[in-house]
Amino acid sequence: MEYRYTGDAHKRLFASYHDDTEPFPKPTAMEFPTQRYRREEVDILKRLFFPTCWNAAGLVRDESAVLDELDNLGSLFYAGIRPYADDDPSSTVEQILNELPKIRATLKKDVEAAYKGDPAAKTYMEIIRSYPGFLAIMVQRVAHELYKRDAGEYARELTEFAKTQSGIDIHPGAEIGEYFFIDHGTGVVIGETATVGDWVRIYQDVTLGALHFEKDETEEHKLKKGYKRHPDIGDHVVIGAGTKVLGAITVGDHVSVGANSWVSEDVPDHTKVFVTDHPTQERKSTD
Repeated sequence: MEYRYTGDAHKRLFASYHDDTEPFPKPTAMEFPTQRYRREEVDILKRLFFPTCWNAAGLVRDESAVLDELDNLGSLFYAGIRPYADDDPSSTVEQILNELPKIRATLKKDVEAAYKGDPAAKTYMEIIRSYPGFLAIMVQRVAHELYKRDAGEYARELTEFAKTQSGIDIHPGAEIGEYFFIDHGTGVVIGETATVGDWVRIYQDVTLGALHFEKDETEEHKLKKGYKRHPDIGDHVVIGAGTKVLGAITVGDHVSVGANSWVSEDVPDHTKVFVTDHPTQERKSTD
């Protein structure tokens, strides 16, 4: 079956391109070296979300070109969901494509958070084209919409691909707020039942994971599924490199967690958490 999109997301995406203001890149004459990826869905998403950054200026000039891209993406989504689904997934695909303008608006906030939260960031374009954290959250935000509509297996395919590109593992079930920024990012893991508030910044090798797993009493060697096991992170939280936040705990608003911390209990609002006793460094001459 060939998928054809019948909604109005192309109109809303097209209009949103012309609503962009500096420092989001607007020139349509830029041309970048082609990047090759194994998942065509991700290439199309990049072009739809930020066309001037990915050699797709034609989308800004021609609304019908946006519709063509949505048709292509919808066909790929349909083919990806169908093997897992009992029923025709056309309705699910339509719903996901209808969400893309809203997701684009949220991603623009993520770019802003990255620019404001990283002293090394020079431009929005640099973030969009090269930051692994932005790639990971771009794919996860789309995958989360699939996950919510019972297309979790295909959603996981997309986030696992993003992990191979970024080194960042965000489960599609995780609920991520606005203005989210992962700096550096390698080794970050965010579990399925985690929630993250607005204006959260985390660094490399951070885990928002489970502290322990419950056993399924109905089947030997099987772990229980479908229960809350990952943390809830509040608004305006910074989590330093190497930190592990584990279990179904709550980290409140305006919390700063220092590097290499181990957090397995609730943290109240307006709190700093840090390691007080670092190992003493010793030096020995090799002469």
